[in-house]
Amino acid sequence: MLKKFLKNKTFLISFIILLPIMIISVIGPWIIPHDPLQIHPNKVLQKSLPGYPLGTDEFGRDILSRLILGIRPTMIVALGSTLIAFTFGTILGMVSGYARGIYEKTIMRVIDIVLSFPPILLALMVVGFWGAGIKNLMIIIGVVYIPRFARLAYSSTLQVKGLEYVQSELSLGASHMRVVGKIIFPNILSPLIIQISLTIAAAILLESGLSFLGLGVIPPEPSWGQMIGQSRGYIASNPMYVLWPSLFLGLTMLAINLMGDSLRDILDPKLKSK
Repeated sequence: MLKKFLKNKTFLISFIILLPIMIISVIGPWIIPHDPLQIHPNKVLQKSLPGYPLGTDEFGRDILSRLILGIRPTMIVALGSTLIAFTFGTILGMVSGYARGIYEKTIMRVIDIVLSFPPILLALMVVGFWGAGIKNLMIIIGVVYIPRFARLAYSSTLQVKGLEYVQSELSLGASHMRVVGKIIFPNILSPLIIQISLTIAAAILLESGLSFLGLGVIPPEPSWGQMIGQSRGYIASNPMYVLWPSLFLGLTMLAINLMGDSLRDILDPKLKSK
């Protein structure tokens, strides 16, 4: 399996891009050159200065330091919400697909109702009532994307449940918990892993959109979406201010989507042939 990952050029390129981003998100507070919250009235909207290679924002704060620290809340929200969506979505999908009957009808109808709302609209509605902040964003975005994992787990469970080796385990007296946890779950994990990568990218975009609108990460803590939203009014005076967070956000999402495509090709080559 490791050889397949190493031979896939798309996976290697996306991994090379994402690895330093993940490392910086962890060690960011120890490598920033300046205090990202410190205001310098005499260095407002500078494109580049000695010690400030990426320039400063409308308050004279170092853009490079804010970019480095802006990775952390974005990744925390994306990874945390994806974990929530994966955990609860997979459980709900497997229960509805395996138990069928009233469980299937109730769970899948609720999932259909949530899916009927666009993710950004549903998130805006909940954030408007519940409030912003990293913790709230993580829970809200996680709930928004639960249906994606639930539908995928549901359809995959239906396929695997009818296979002969699953029926033979049941005929031999295996408990339902064993069949679901030890047999069905490992066999539906590949498409779920692919969905994880796609959901991380979607969660980053949704968090950035909410932060862009001022409903995400609470200032003065920086995030990429928030920086893009703040910089749009200063494009004429300092276009690099909006370029840097947009560039890093777009590069991160591109790398995650490429990794999702490569995982699909590696874990499920039948999809690639189609």
